[in-house]
Order: sequence, then C-alpha cells, then structure tokens
Amino acid sequence: MEEAERKIGVGLYEGMWPDDARYDKDLLMHGDRRNVEDKYRYWTVEAIKEDLAKKSVPLHIAIENWQHDSNIGTIVRTANAFNVESIHVIGRRHWNRRGAMVTDRYMTIIHHASVADFVEAMSDRQIVAVDNVVGASDLRTVKFSERTVLVFGGEGPGLSDELLQASHQKVMIAQTGSTRSLNVGVAAGIVMYTWLDQHSKRKV
Repeated sequence: MEEAERKIGVGLYEGMWPDDARYDKDLLMHGDRRNVEDKYRYWTVEAIKEDLAKKSVPLHIAIENWQHDSNIGTIVRTANAFNVESIHVIGRRHWNRRGAMVTDRYMTIIHHASVADFVEAMSDRQIVAVDNVVGASDLRTVKFSERTVLVFGGEGPGLSDELLQASHQKVMIAQTGSTRSLNVGVAAGIVMYTWLDQHSKRKV
C-alpha cells in the first residue's frame, strides 16, 4: 500500500473555499488529517467543540487522578465518542493524555483539587462510584438518574475510600471469568454505554 493510501482524513480543499467562520484556513490549504467525523472536516477546534456542546448528553464522568494512570486518556476518548457534557478530573491537575488521542481538545474538562471540592460541585447530581467493592449493585439491575456523574478510579487501587463514602450509589460489572476486575478503561466504556442506552434520545 502506498503512503498516500495509508493517510487518514482529506487533503487540501478543492474548489471555492466555504464562506463560513467555522472553517480553518490552514486546514483548507493543507488538508485535514485529524481523527474526526467527516462533517467536521476542515472545522476549527473551537467550532467543533461548540457544535458538540449543543448536542451533548447530560451525563458527566469523573476520574480520580492520583497515579497518572494511562487509562485516563482512554476514558476521555470514550467520553468524547458518547459526547458527554463534562469530564471531571479529581486530584492531580496534569493527567496522562496519550490515550485520549487529542479528543480532550473538544471536551469540557474541569479540575477539582480534592474529593471534597468535587462533591461540593456535584451537589445537584447523583454520584455513582464504579468499582468492584462490597455492597455495589450489579450494573444489569441499575436504573441511572439522568443527572448522573459516573466516577472511575485508577487501574489497580480503584476508587479512594473518601470517594466511595461520598457516593450515592456503587455499581459493579458482573464477571464470570478468572480475573477479579476489568481494565478501568473498558469498564468505563461499558457503564457509559449503559447510561446512554437508558437515556439518550438517539439510537446507539
């Protein structure tokens, strides 16, 4: 396969340039190789973010960031795919963006220095802790509130005791294999999809 065939996206814009402020002149001139939907080709980052915000679902997700876990980027990328309204990062401000594949540019991401700060900010939402802990409800039996914030912990340690105690509900994913738990990035995708299946007006 030749190099040109392996490239993703589109080359320079052919024809008369669109008279629309959403379009990025540099992308029109040189091509758009980003991993975005075709309808967003040649759009500026700001224009894409604004359009996504108009169509976002009211789900929020939160991630405890104490270990610079590489799975955080994966969770953010999944949140972008489902167009959640906001992402909350609890703990360290700087997080491992590698797995996000630049999707974080299009999302609303809010930092909280502590669990207490996060809980205060989420006073109008149902905080749901996703972790395999004693007392957690089987995901298959759970009906989520529309105004839910799903909280995920780090790979290995899971969620902090402080966050578990502050949550209104604990949810786990039932398993039948030999491993004790799913990768947190995979688990996040399953639970987000479940919420979307229950509440999103569009088909998934």
